[in-house]
Amino acid sequence: MTWILSLPILLPFITAAATLLLRNRKGAGRISVLGSAASLLAALVLLIAVLRHGVVATQMSGWAAPFGITLVSDHLSAAMVLITAIISLAIAVWAMAEVGQTSSRFGWHTLFQTLIGGVTGAFLTGDLFNLYVWFEVLLISSFGLLVVGGRRQAIDGAVKYVTLNLIATVLFLCAAGLLYGATGTLNMADLRQAVAAHPDQGLMTLIAMMLMIGFGMKAAVFPLFFWLPASYHTPHYAVSALFAGLLTKVGVYALMRVFTLIFVGDQGFTHEILLWVACLTMLTGVLGAAAQSDFRKILSFHIISQIGYMVLGLALMTPLALMGAVFYLVHHIIVKANLFLIAGISQRLTGSSDLHRIGGLYRSAPLLAVLFLVPAFSLAGFPPLSGFWAKFVLVKAALEPGMWLVAFIALLTGLLTIFSMTKIWAEAFWKPHPDGREPSLARLSPRARVLLLGPVIALAAMTVLIGIWPAPFADFATTAAEQLLTPDAYLDAVFNAAGPEAAPVAPEAL
Repeated sequence: MTWILSLPILLPFITAAATLLLRNRKGAGRISVLGSAASLLAALVLLIAVLRHGVVATQMSGWAAPFGITLVSDHLSAAMVLITAIISLAIAVWAMAEVGQTSSRFGWHTLFQTLIGGVTGAFLTGDLFNLYVWFEVLLISSFGLLVVGGRRQAIDGAVKYVTLNLIATVLFLCAAGLLYGATGTLNMADLRQAVAAHPDQGLMTLIAMMLMIGFGMKAAVFPLFFWLPASYHTPHYAVSALFAGLLTKVGVYALMRVFTLIFVGDQGFTHEILLWVACLTMLTGVLGAAAQSDFRKILSFHIISQIGYMVLGLALMTPLALMGAVFYLVHHIIVKANLFLIAGISQRLTGSSDLHRIGGLYRSAPLLAVLFLVPAFSLAGFPPLSGFWAKFVLVKAALEPGMWLVAFIALLTGLLTIFSMTKIWAEAFWKPHPDGREPSLARLSPRARVLLLGPVIALAAMTVLIGIWPAPFADFATTAAEQLLTPDAYLDAVFNAAGPEAAPVAPEAL
């Protein structure tokens, strides 16, 4: 299993090295697309292995768990690696029409592939220290992507982004250090037993709260979200789509992994906090979106509100709720990345992202209008699109234990999401352009139309497919939720995994 688990991580870094060598030529974008396609194939192979064998794991360099570097994938990890590869390929294709030679020379494609490698590594790592390492890779590459282009607004957003994320990273590192000092291990499977057996459960809860704050800041939950709307509207649209789809989901994934596998002894306290954080995240995010008049700023605030739904599933901690959270996680990555790509096409056709300064897209670009409605309606929860099923499951999970207020907040957030999407439709698509401009797709070259519309059409088709045929995706999410709630298979896979020449290692042998 070593190559199956390591290849999805290695391929983006190999592609990054190749694009670095070609950064002064015109082939870097094509190499990036080819590398992303190869990563997608590797992710499919990993998914097939997980479907066949359940949880798969390996130990790097022949060191047995818990002493070696563990790579492990269950259904949740495999799904996240696959959706990361899909979004990577879509954005790599789309970026060929947006990212020019100047940005390429500054290493845009290299940073892009490095970030994909970091995201994939975070989803597959089996220990907290390496999760910290992958977070560092994400932070460095994402900061580079924010500043490529050199505009003052982008640099200002990047400084806010990196400063606040550095705080989260330092908090994560401090918590990891305390945890290692208390338990002697950072292997996640080993930590489940070590944390439960530790005599000072108060200290374990304190460390859990430190990790909750650190991961919560990266996930942009209330009240730690303020860095996101200050930075996501400033870089290339391809970067905004990449960040919107993937970066905050790494924080959500870390929360789900840590608070279902490791810190499960004080759920009455930790999950109560997560519950109200989820509710406040939904409300503040959607209210912030309602107050904006910029296409990307509206979408940025909606990232925050939708993160609240995912955290809600974790907070409720029932099989149905976790299934809904996993389903919502995958659905939202597709929908949100697609909406930012559509915003980029809109800006290219109309000349601005300010809703008051654009318009006329429905009449002059009806195909783009239809492509906007698919992810917009899905985000708002219209049937039969993917967002409807995700929200339905989570609301049902909140109603089962009688949490009527939580269910009401989730439904209210959906209604206010409809308001924001309607505002975008009315201003950008329905009303005439205030300057009399005709924002037709015919203004784009045939090559640009294919590169820009192709990924959008593909992602919209995925949204429709999940919506009209939800059963296999729901079954997959149900299995993922069961593995999170009952991680016996995860523990067995890690402790029985072996590298190419691995042999059991006794602690006294070290």
